[in-house]
Amino acid sequence: MNKPIKATLQDSTVSSRSVSKEEILARGRAAKSKLGERVLVLAHHYQNDDTYSLCDIAGDSLFLAQQAAKSTAEFIVFCGVHFMAESSDILTGENQITILPEPEAGCPMAEMAEEEAVSDCLKRLTDVCGEDSFIPVTYINSAATIKALCGRNGGTVCTSSNSDRILKWALDRGKRVLFVPDQHLGRNTANTLGISKSEIKLWKRSSDDGGLSSDDIRQSKVILWDGYCPVHCRFDASVLETFKRENPQVKIIVHPECPEEIVSLSDASGSTDKIIQTVRTSDPSIVWKVGTERNLVSRLSKDHEQSGGSRVEHINEEVCVCDSMNITQPEKVVSILEGLLHERVVNRITVPDEVKKDAKVALDRMLQLS
Repeated sequence: MNKPIKATLQDSTVSSRSVSKEEILARGRAAKSKLGERVLVLAHHYQNDDTYSLCDIAGDSLFLAQQAAKSTAEFIVFCGVHFMAESSDILTGENQITILPEPEAGCPMAEMAEEEAVSDCLKRLTDVCGEDSFIPVTYINSAATIKALCGRNGGTVCTSSNSDRILKWALDRGKRVLFVPDQHLGRNTANTLGISKSEIKLWKRSSDDGGLSSDDIRQSKVILWDGYCPVHCRFDASVLETFKRENPQVKIIVHPECPEEIVSLSDASGSTDKIIQTVRTSDPSIVWKVGTERNLVSRLSKDHEQSGGSRVEHINEEVCVCDSMNITQPEKVVSILEGLLHERVVNRITVPDEVKKDAKVALDRMLQLS
């Protein structure tokens, strides 16, 4: 995997002198105006407000992948994390350039699934159940190499918006599923589809043969990789139980990256986009407690109150912050944009052709099924 080039601040970019936030944002808007249709700035909902304010389009992972795929902009500036920019590079044309403003913006969950380990797991599963017995499905929060592995083996990609549709597609083909890397999204999706708990098995990365016997594998419909999102695993079930008992009128909605016990205690669960739409279209009298990243919830709370809705609050504001998303600061975005005015490209994300070919098969399949 090609690592992005480290950012360098040139004379025309944000300098080391003290610059106000207002000036930084004004310079960013000015650079975007001069670049016009040559540039498209995408941002995930979890970005901080200042960085978010510089984007052209915001959304969840599925929506942003769709926007990258149909964009004709010469430069895609992706305010997100590394795997998102990789997907953009895979889905855009040869003459388009994807840039990640903050090269250190990774994803802990994605790093829990390495290509060699997932490949060894898939081999073990097919050795037990037969060739082509398992369809590998990877959450979009994964490296391009994992997406390529899925593409080579008849699999696909999913997001939290379409995981139920993707998993059903795989199971309807009479196959078992290896779901990588988020065990919680995989389990919650399998539960939604009515798959029995005895048919859902967890592959433990640290154990020989995943800690599963041949009988375990043969009895399974879904094998879950034991990755997880550290942010969405910070909620305490006992806190939710107490809160629901003391506040029965308040509704709770959480992201399906949360553990099963948190989802089961909630009134609803869904992708970032579903959370937004559920709150926006709900009865204005409902008070919502939301279990996902802090920046999204804060922005949703402000928007909801301004439109006449009731309160939207975090389940736990102190713990639910994604450091990987928050690392992208507006100064870095402005530096990138002002550099482009001088035809200077830094932090380009380039997926090798041999990886891109197979990863695109998996991503295209997801977009067709979505």
